[in-house]
Amino acid sequence: MNKKLVALFAGAAMAIPMVAAAWAPQGDVTMIVAYKAGSGTDTGARLLAADAEKNIGQTLVVTNLPGAGGRLGWTQLTRAKPDGQTIGFINLPSFTTDVTKPGCPYKVTDVTPIVNHLLETGVVVVRADSPYQTLQQLVDAAKEKGNLRASTNGVEKSNHTAAQLLAKSAGFKYKAVPYGGTADQLLALRQGEVTFSCAKLGDVAKLSEGDNPTYRILGVFSPKRLSEFPNVPTLGELGFYPNWYGSARAIVAPKGTPKEVIDFYVEAFKKTMEDPATIARHEKSGLSMAFMDNEELADLIKKQEIFSRDEITQLYKK
Repeated sequence: MNKKLVALFAGAAMAIPMVAAAWAPQGDVTMIVAYKAGSGTDTGARLLAADAEKNIGQTLVVTNLPGAGGRLGWTQLTRAKPDGQTIGFINLPSFTTDVTKPGCPYKVTDVTPIVNHLLETGVVVVRADSPYQTLQQLVDAAKEKGNLRASTNGVEKSNHTAAQLLAKSAGFKYKAVPYGGTADQLLALRQGEVTFSCAKLGDVAKLSEGDNPTYRILGVFSPKRLSEFPNVPTLGELGFYPNWYGSARAIVAPKGTPKEVIDFYVEAFKKTMEDPATIARHEKSGLSMAFMDNEELADLIKKQEIFSRDEITQLYKK
């Protein structure tokens, strides 16, 4: 090739603008769940992860790190390298409530919002063979006996807060018995160690239906009755806590994760959560998807931080 032609090709190559490739994960992506396998968060995470892999292009490895009511897993998540290869779930308001406690090793700003996945309404449940057929009967018994036991998913965690909202608004005292998470909390109820529990609808819905149910749902933390259980009253109908209360289950990344990484995951999870097959699988599992992008999730986290600081802390004052 003559020198003039070489120079022509070299000049042409230099004139071609270099376009940076869009970010994508390289290899398996770790998805941290701060609760044990079989918990409500874990069930939803595994369902979403399986469906999202086609849009992410890599395997999502759900890694359970239970302990200390979520703190162990969230500590690992906030300390992970912000390179997009590690993401995970936070539960609201449990995460923001934990931040208000002395000695918490992380702050709200130590996570970067990606998307919200689930929005789960709180419910009051007893065993299906419980003598309490209605929430009013349970409340009356609690007032009369004054020592009914309720299992929770940890001290001042989301389901403990639900029990506090019920007890404070209905005017009764009870004994809160903390367990390591919702799965253990509900196991305690099934085994008869406690009289009642407060959980999320997705944790108990499928086991509260049919000819041989495990649980009986007595009330819901919602201004309106739920379409899935139209015969179950709201707490407000009985003159108790009138507002919605439940849990958001959201995906975040460690602080400092670049914008292009967050944008990639927002788009991937959005496509996944809009897929009719994914929607159907969530509905079959009794899980209520509620997509929010990173900006909407950031706003929700901020509001939950205020709620945790200004309202939830008041529930536990002697």
